Amino acid sequence: MPRLIKQGQITSDPWLPPEAEAETAPESHLPTLSQWLSLADKAGSAVQIEPGDGVSELLPALDAVRLVAVNFPLFTDGRGFSYARELRERGYAGELRAVGAFLPDQLHYLRRCGFDAFQFSDESRLEAGLRQLDIFSEHYQGAIDDPQPLFRRRQ
Repeated sequence: MPRLIKQGQITSDPWLPPEAEAETAPESHLPTLSQWLSLADKAGSAVQIEPGDGVSELLPALDAVRLVAVNFPLFTDGRGFSYARELRERGYAGELRAVGAFLPDQLHYLRRCGFDAFQFSDESRLEAGLRQLDIFSEHYQGAIDDPQPLFRRRQ
């Protein structure tokens, strides 16, 4: 079982990576966007989106999806940050998971954009990633995790 950071701790997860070549997602594998779109019943479903997929096709069913995994095939590909922000701004309240080749140093910023679970392609980075989640205690700018800028929070 893959391990990830979820709710501030390292835990195991039953979801396996997508099988992109399959017409439908095998049991316990995250469906790709095209596999997810072919589901008749999206209630309680999960989906993994790739860079270039966008989130527009998910928007009509946000209330039905319990997990959206966003793949980061390269740590330099920042589209996933925008996908997370847009999903949260549009009201998505389920689990939003970053998966792939991001760096432990990016976890803090991924969380600020709306991610609440993190699955590294290299599980040896889990401990370092966990430490990065609490590296900053205060922020000047507002973000998804705290929309009020610092000057608005001060009384």
